[in-house]
Order: sequence, then structure tokens, then C-alpha cells
Amino acid sequence: MFGTVKKILGIEGVKLELVVADKISKDAGIVTGLVKLTSLSDNNQLESITLRMVEKYSRGRGDSKLINEYPMGELVKKEMITISKNDIIEIPFEMDFVYVRSEMDKMEDNNFFAKGLVKLAKKVRGVSSEYSLRAEAKIKGTTLNPMDVKPLNLV
Repeated sequence: MFGTVKKILGIEGVKLELVVADKISKDAGIVTGLVKLTSLSDNNQLESITLRMVEKYSRGRGDSKLINEYPMGELVKKEMITISKNDIIEIPFEMDFVYVRSEMDKMEDNNFFAKGLVKLAKKVRGVSSEYSLRAEAKIKGTTLNPMDVKPLNLV
């Protein structure tokens, strides 16, 4: 009985870990890495892996703070792999993404004199962006799928 409950909830099931570079080029538009899968139980069937890159854009301060999330890229890998106990499976991936610059960013990059003013305006308004890569594996027979989120440093 406990084995069935553990399998449904994903306890002692498949664990997922993302392995990506520390710094990723904005201009390249490609993020590469590995999805590392391990398991503490036998006969887990991997159906697919969904990778999603997201920009978390926040602006404002205090009660008037607004946060939006914008998708930058998505990749679905359909893999039918059986993962046994103590196996380590590494699946390489290469995902394209689109980095969109705002009008303020374009003005900051193109005009030397406006660079300082744009930085000051961003600081006053509390504008910031955080980038992350999210991975979720679909395992047959489980309701809580393993997932991992890695923050990315775009340069």
C-alpha cells in the first residue's frame, strides 16, 4: 500500500536536475545543457520532458509593484525511457530562445548620452528582470511530476 502511494505522489521516484552554464549569451539565442534523471525505485517510465525559459519582469515598489512573466522559449522532448533503481540518465538539450529588448534598453545601448538617464529611470521605477529555465518530466503513473528551476544569468 505504501509503495503505491509513494509512486502516485512521486516519493522515492524520479528526481530531475538541470545542468546549464553559469552565463548565457543574449545574442546567441541558444541555451544548451543536460537534464539529469535519477531514481530510487525500479521501473519508472519517462514519457516527456518540457523545458521552458521565462523572463520575470517586475516594476514598481511596495503595494503598486507589478510582476509579469513572459515566455522566451519552449522545448518538448518526447522520450520513452525506463529508469531503473540507482540509474543516472543524462539527456542533452539545445533550446532556442528569443531575447526581446525594451525601448528603454535600445535607447540605453544606442545613445551614449542617454545611458545614465535610462539607468536612473529604471532604478527610480524599480524595473528589473530575472531569467529562469524550468524543466518538468512527465512520469507514467505519477500525479506530482519532478521539476527543477534554474536561474539564468544572461550576458
